[in-house]
Amino acid sequence: MNWDKIPDQPAIDSVIAGMRERNFNPVLVPDKQSALEKLKQMIPAGAEVMTGSSTTLEEIGFIDYLAERKHPWRNLKDGIIAEKDPQKQRDLRRASTISEYFVGSVQAITETGQVLGVDATGSRQGGYVFGARNVIWVVGINKIVSDLEKAMKRLIEHCVPLEDARMKSTGGAGTFIGKIVIYEREGLPQRISTILVKEKLGY
Repeated sequence: MNWDKIPDQPAIDSVIAGMRERNFNPVLVPDKQSALEKLKQMIPAGAEVMTGSSTTLEEIGFIDYLAERKHPWRNLKDGIIAEKDPQKQRDLRRASTISEYFVGSVQAITETGQVLGVDATGSRQGGYVFGARNVIWVVGINKIVSDLEKAMKRLIEHCVPLEDARMKSTGGAGTFIGKIVIYEREGLPQRISTILVKEKLGY
């Protein structure tokens, strides 16, 4: 099955309506350059920022932008990477889930606006679910599927195998399905924002 099929406009419109109703606050942008500029605008100067591991954030240029260190934020990932003690690094990762802004992506969105995320450890989902004060998802429209059944199949058959292969290709141990979260609705109306990008991005 083609898990990266670009949906038609009615399906995109349905997703936007569903996500709005669920307090995921979507905004549609035409391309990755627009996504990067929108993301920069959404995070106020001086804010704490944590990023979950995300091919999408790499593809829009956000990870490179953070690496240049010309941004106006406190990038918590810098401290995590700099810490060489494994236990202290885990503690910093745990603490980072309550950052002011947690930025990342998700693996699937249904046409009714449900969102699915998967992790091995759950470090991203911890911030998304409750910990972070503000969450911003950047998601390519290739991740739109018709329903929950298709969303679960997308995670299992497409997303995790590709991420596992990518990690192993860089010398890592790979990944596995540890936690799957279905986001039905956010109770705080302005807490989660979603940048939907009209391009294929990520897995």
